[in-house]
Amino acid sequence: MKKSVRAYITGTVQGVFFREFIREKAEACGVKGYVRNLDDGRVEVWIEGNNKEVKEMLEACKEGPQHASIRRMDLLEEKYQGFKEFKVITI
Repeated sequence: MKKSVRAYITGTVQGVFFREFIREKAEACGVKGYVRNLDDGRVEVWIEGNNKEVKEMLEACKEGPQHASIRRMDLLEEKYQGFKEFKVITI
């Protein structure tokens, strides 16, 4: 079953290669979507895939790269969008 989740991650998540870490994990997990920094210091990650892939990806989001410090992760179930790839979006 296809699942779509948006995660808002709070903590030390910008300037620590968080987006690149997430992109690499997304490719390894086989999920689609995107990751981007938000102006308020959080990172937004939109993940689409089957339940197992999405769960695995959310675990990676909680972990983050070596220098990240995750304080909070808020999840929103979303309508499936059918993303074709996983992208790092820069604003």
